[in-house]
Amino acid sequence: QLQLVESGGGLVQPGGSLRLSCAASGFTLDHYPIGWFRQAPGKEREGVSCISSSDDSTRYADSVKGRFTISRDNAKNTVYLQMNSLKPEDAGVYYCAVDLQPTPQALCVMGTSWYDIWGQGTQVTVSS
Repeated sequence: QLQLVESGGGLVQPGGSLRLSCAASGFTLDHYPIGWFRQAPGKEREGVSCISSSDDSTRYADSVKGRFTISRDNAKNTVYLQMNSLKPEDAGVYYCAVDLQPTPQALCVMGTSWYDIWGQGTQVTVSS
C-alpha cells in the first residue's frame, strides 16, 4: 500500500523553526516528484515547495523563498521541509504528496492536481 506520513508539526513562536518529515512506504520516494502543500482555515490548499526526481531540482512559493528548504534522504525514504523564520501566515496544515505520473522530464510542479497520493497532514501553528 502506498502511503505518506507527515510529522514534525507543532506550535512555534514567530521567527522560530520547524522541520517537517514526509516518510513514504510502499514505494521509493526518489523515483517521483514530491511536493509540500499547506492549507490554512478558510483558504485553498497551496503549493509550498517541491523536489524533482530526475535532478533533485527544487521549487518554492515566493512567500517561502529563502526561509524554507526541501530535501530528500533516500536512505530513509523521507523528504524534509526545513522551515526557518516562521511567520504567523505560515500556519496551517502541511501535507506532502507524490506525483506518480510525472512528466517525461520528471520535474516537479506546484499544482495540487498533479499529485496522486497525499499524507494525512501535520499542523503548524505560529503564535506568540
